[in-house]
Amino acid sequence: MNDYVFYMVLFFCCLVPFSEPDQVLAAHGVSIDGTLKYPKGFERFAYTSPQARDGGVLVLHDLGSFEKMNPFTLKGAAPRGLTSYLFETLAVPSLDEPFAEYGLVAEDIVLAPDRRSVTFTLNERARFSDGTPITAEDISFSLETLKSNQAHPFYQMYFQDIAGAEVVDKRTVRFHFAQTNRELHMIVGQLPVLSKKFYTATPFASAEGRGAMTIPVGSGPYVVADVQPGKSITYRKNPDYWGKDLAVRRGMFNFETIVVKYYKDPVVSLEAFKAGEFDFLMVNIAKQWNRDMTGRRFDSGELTKKTFPHKNNAGMQGFVYNTRKPLFADRLVREALGLAFDFEWTNKTLFFSQYTRSSSYFSNSGYAAEGLPGPEELRLLEPFRDQLPSEVFTQALKPPSTEPPFSLRGNMQKAKEMLEKAGWTVKEGRLVNDQGRQFRFEILLADTSFERVIAPYAVNLKKLGIEMSYRTIDPALYADRVKNFDFDMVVTTYGQSQSPGNEQRDYWTTSTADRKGSRNLAGIKSSAVDALVDAIIYAETQEQLTIACRALDRVLWYGYYVVPNWYLPNHRVAYATRLRHPEQLPLYYGSEQWLDTWWFEGGR
Repeated sequence: MNDYVFYMVLFFCCLVPFSEPDQVLAAHGVSIDGTLKYPKGFERFAYTSPQARDGGVLVLHDLGSFEKMNPFTLKGAAPRGLTSYLFETLAVPSLDEPFAEYGLVAEDIVLAPDRRSVTFTLNERARFSDGTPITAEDISFSLETLKSNQAHPFYQMYFQDIAGAEVVDKRTVRFHFAQTNRELHMIVGQLPVLSKKFYTATPFASAEGRGAMTIPVGSGPYVVADVQPGKSITYRKNPDYWGKDLAVRRGMFNFETIVVKYYKDPVVSLEAFKAGEFDFLMVNIAKQWNRDMTGRRFDSGELTKKTFPHKNNAGMQGFVYNTRKPLFADRLVREALGLAFDFEWTNKTLFFSQYTRSSSYFSNSGYAAEGLPGPEELRLLEPFRDQLPSEVFTQALKPPSTEPPFSLRGNMQKAKEMLEKAGWTVKEGRLVNDQGRQFRFEILLADTSFERVIAPYAVNLKKLGIEMSYRTIDPALYADRVKNFDFDMVVTTYGQSQSPGNEQRDYWTTSTADRKGSRNLAGIKSSAVDALVDAIIYAETQEQLTIACRALDRVLWYGYYVVPNWYLPNHRVAYATRLRHPEQLPLYYGSEQWLDTWWFEGGR
C-alpha cells in the first residue's frame, strides 16, 4: 500500500469456454470480457521499448529508514523495492488494459466452469535466486503463510475467500474458493511466491527482531547485493534470472544495479536530488514542482522535469477522522469541521491552481456517484434507509466550496450552528461541551511540507474555538502509530484500482475497524457499508459493480469520515536527463511501474 499500505492493483476477468460445457480454455492471460490485447506468443507490452538498453546504476531514494527484510509482515518497515524487485506473483497486470493479467510464474490458467476453483500450471523454467525450481508446494506454502497470523492482516482479509490450495503435481496447483466471486482467480494471480525451503529454514516472522535483516530468497529479476541498515540497500540484477526472456518481462528491469538511499525528510531529499545524489523523483508537492525544480543541474540540462498523464481511478485523499475517538463519534461534528477547510484558497494560493477537489471515493472514474441515486442503487440502499443520513437519498455528492455564491464566512457560520446542535458552544473563545471539555485534537503528519496546508486550516478552526495542533514525526514512527490507530487525524489516500473489489473490505468494513494494520483508519462500523462492500465483491457484471460502487460512495460521503482533499490526473516526475523511457505511455499505472521500463542512455 508507497503508502504501500498495500496498494494492490486489482483486475477482473472471464475466460472463453470450449464448446463443451465442462471445460474452459487454458489461457496465457485473462480479461474482463474474454478478449485480450496481447495474443499468445506476443513479443512485449506496448509500453516497453525495443530500444531499451541493459546496464548502469540507478540511484533512488526513500524517506525514513527500514529495519526488516520481509515486506509481508506487520511490524517494522521494509526497504523500498524489496517487493517488486525480489518477489514475483503468478500473473502480472497489463498497464494498458483496465482488467487484464498475463502469466508470469504461471504459464496457464484454467477457471472451473462453476467458478469455484482455478488451476495454475507453473512455468517449468521458474526458479528462485538460489537455483531451486518453483513448485506447486511453494505456491501452497505461500498461500498458507500469507493467510496465517504471521503475515500482515491485510493478506488474511484479501485472500479470505480462497479456501485452500491443492497440489495436483509438481507444476500444477488448484485453488478452491469458499464462494463464487468473479475476481478471485485474478486475486490468486497476485499471490506473492515464497520459497518454502528458505522460510522453513528462516523464520517468516522474526521474534523480537532476531533475524529481521536476513536477506530473503525470491524469484525476481534482482537480488540484494548490499544492505546498510536504515541507510541504503543495493539491488543487483540476477544474471541467472529465469524470466528475462518472457514477453511480460522483455524491455523491463533494465538497470544493472539499483541503489536506494534514505533521507530523513523531503526537504533534505530534494536538495540531495538537485545535488545529483539520486536520479528519479516523484514530486507530490505543487510548490516544489513550480518553484524548486531549479538550480545548476537543471540549467545545464543534467536534470529535467516532465508530467506523464494517466487514466487511474484517483480514489480519495483526505484528512481522516479517527471515529474511535469520542470527539469524532458525531457525524454532525465531522461535517462541521469539513466546512472550515477552504480548498479554493489552498489550491490557488499554495498549489498554483493545479488540483481538482475530490468529490467521490472513486474520483476520476465511472464508479463515482452522480446526481441522485437511481432505481438500482436504491435497491441496495433502501434496506438501510433508517440507518443512513437522509442526504444519501436526497443530495448529490458535492464538497463544500468558497466559490461565489458561497463563502468561507458562510461555511463557518453553518459549521458553528452544527457544532451547537451537537452540544458544543463557544465560551471565552473556546469551544466546549456541557462538561466544560475543550474541543482539542492533533493532526499527525509524516511530511513537513503538509504543514503549510494544515496551518491555515488550523486558523479557521481556531475561529470556531477549536484548538487543532499538528506535528510531523519520523516516518517509521508515523507508520507504527497509524498501524495501531494511535492518532486523532491523519492525511491518507484510499487508492482505487480500475476494478474495485476485495480491498474494499480492508478500507471500510466492521471486521477491520479494530484490526491493527488495516486501512480502515476511520474506524467505520456500519452494516450498510458492510453490505455494500459485499455487493461490490460479489458483483457478477460490470453494471452491478458500478451500481454497488456508486451506492457505497454515497454512504461513505455522507458519513463524513474524511475532509476531502484533491487529486491530479498526471504524474509529476523530475529525473536525470540521461534516463530514457518508452515513447508509448501505459494507461493505468504508478510512477514506480513506469520506471521499471526505463533505461540509461550509455552507462552511468
